[in-house]
Amino acid sequence: MTAALPSLALAVLCLLQAGAQVPVQPDLDTEKFAGMWHVTAITSFSFLKMKDGMKSSMAIIGFMPEGDLAMKLVWPLMDKCQKFELLFQQSGQAGHYAAQEKRDLHVMETDYSYCAVLHEAHHSEGEPSMALQLLTVEQDVSPQLLQEFMELIPTMGLTEDMLAILPKSGPEGTGWQ
Repeated sequence: MTAALPSLALAVLCLLQAGAQVPVQPDLDTEKFAGMWHVTAITSFSFLKMKDGMKSSMAIIGFMPEGDLAMKLVWPLMDKCQKFELLFQQSGQAGHYAAQEKRDLHVMETDYSYCAVLHEAHHSEGEPSMALQLLTVEQDVSPQLLQEFMELIPTMGLTEDMLAILPKSGPEGTGWQ
C-alpha cells in the first residue's frame, strides 16, 4: 500500500487535469473493507477551525445487502463526542457512494488490513466542500504513510495547511459502548 500511494497521487493529478472523476479502489471487496477504522488524518477546509481540538475518531463501516455503505462515526472533541450515522447509496460504480445527491464518498484506495484513503465531497447551496481522510486499522500511522498522504493532498485541490493529523483518543473518550 505504501508504495502505491505515490503512484495513486500521480494518477489522480493526471485525472484531475483531464477533468475526470475521482478514482476508486478497483474491485472494492466490501467484505474485507467492512469493520472498524480510525480516522488518523483529515484534510478539509470544513475542519480548519476545529482541527486543533480534534482527536482520532472511530468509524465503523458496514454494507447493506443491496450494497449501500453504512458508516457510524464518533468524533471526540474537547468537551463532548459528536456522533454521526450516515448511509451512502451505491452509485453503480464499486467504491463510489452517494447520500441524498448532496454528498459523494469515494474509497480511493485500501489494502484492507492497514489503511485506506477516502474522498468525500459535499455539494450544498453554499460552498461545496471536500475532504480527504486517512483511515488506519490502528491509531498509529507510520511517518512514511503520512508523507504519502500529504503528497496526495495537492492533487485533490486541497492544501497542506488544511491537514489535521489527529492525536490518539483513548477508549474512554470515544463514546463507544
